[in-house]
Amino acid sequence: MFTGIIHKLAQVLAVKDHPAGRRLSLSTIGADHVPGESIAINGCCLTVAQITDGALYFDVIAETLEKTNLGQLKAGDTVHAERSLRVGDPIDGHFVQGHIDGTGRLIDQTASQREWRLRIEAPANLAKYLVPKGSIAIDGVSLTLADVKQNQFEVALIPTTLSLTTLGKKQPNYQFNLEFDMMSKTVISYLERIRPSADHS
Repeated sequence: MFTGIIHKLAQVLAVKDHPAGRRLSLSTIGADHVPGESIAINGCCLTVAQITDGALYFDVIAETLEKTNLGQLKAGDTVHAERSLRVGDPIDGHFVQGHIDGTGRLIDQTASQREWRLRIEAPANLAKYLVPKGSIAIDGVSLTLADVKQNQFEVALIPTTLSLTTLGKKQPNYQFNLEFDMMSKTVISYLERIRPSADHS
C-alpha cells in the first residue's frame, strides 16, 4: 500500500532482458533497504530482488512490461519511487495499491501564472472511473481530477509537485501509468455485478 506522495526520484542504472521479462537496476532511495520489500516505481508495485553496491534490482514480468510504461525505460531515465506505507506514516495523498489499471496518453500541457495543467487521454474502457474532483495516481503521484470530459481529464500541478516529480517534463504522447481510486473501482464493480440481477427482477 502507498499514498502517492513522491519524496524520492531514482535513476535507472541498467536494463537487462531475460526470458521471463526484464531486470531493472535502480539507484537506492534509502539506507535501510531489504530484499523482498515493496517499492512503487512510477506507481507500479515491484519487489526488491537484490541489493548490491547501492543498487536495487527488480524483476519485471512480461505482462507488467506490456501494461505499464516500465517497458519503455532505459538506462539514464528518472523514475518516481515510493516505499510502501508503514504503520504510523502520515497519509498525505490517498490509498494507492500500486496496481496499474492502464496507461494514459499525454495530450497537452498548459502553463499560466495561476497553474500548470496536464490533459491526458485514458483508455475508453476505463473512463467510467474518472470522477470529477476524485483521486487518481499518475506515474505514482496522487492527484485530483480537475476536469473530466468523456475519457479525457485534466490535473493541476502545484509548484511543489513540479519540483519533486518529473510530471511537468514529459512530452506529448508520453504514456503515464494510471491507477484509479480504489473506492470508485469497488463501487462501480459492485454495481456492475448486481445490475443483471436487478434488471431480471
